[in-house]
Amino acid sequence: MNSPEPSFAEIQNDVIELLKTVYDPEIPVNIYELGLVYEVKVSLEGHVDVLMTLTSPACPVAGTLPGEVEGKIKGLVGVKSVKVELTFDPPWSMDLMSEAAKFELGYL
Repeated sequence: MNSPEPSFAEIQNDVIELLKTVYDPEIPVNIYELGLVYEVKVSLEGHVDVLMTLTSPACPVAGTLPGEVEGKIKGLVGVKSVKVELTFDPPWSMDLMSEAAKFELGYL
């Protein structure tokens, strides 16, 4: 028996949980808690759009991290397509980090 396709809310939750497993190799906090993910949109048809940034335009993983994020999201059940857009507007700042990230990095 086939299990039903997940709802778009379940897919969105799965995407966010997956993003919490992706790390900037220079910082021991995941990209979601760091505030590098500005937006996650999931359509009813299973199309996922992620708007994200990096800590700086000169970040050494600028060429690989967005592709890693895209590849991991494509593997989720119910995801039909993925588009990861990298932006530096607005620029990332430490204010975007979650309380947990600030605590982990010793800023609280």
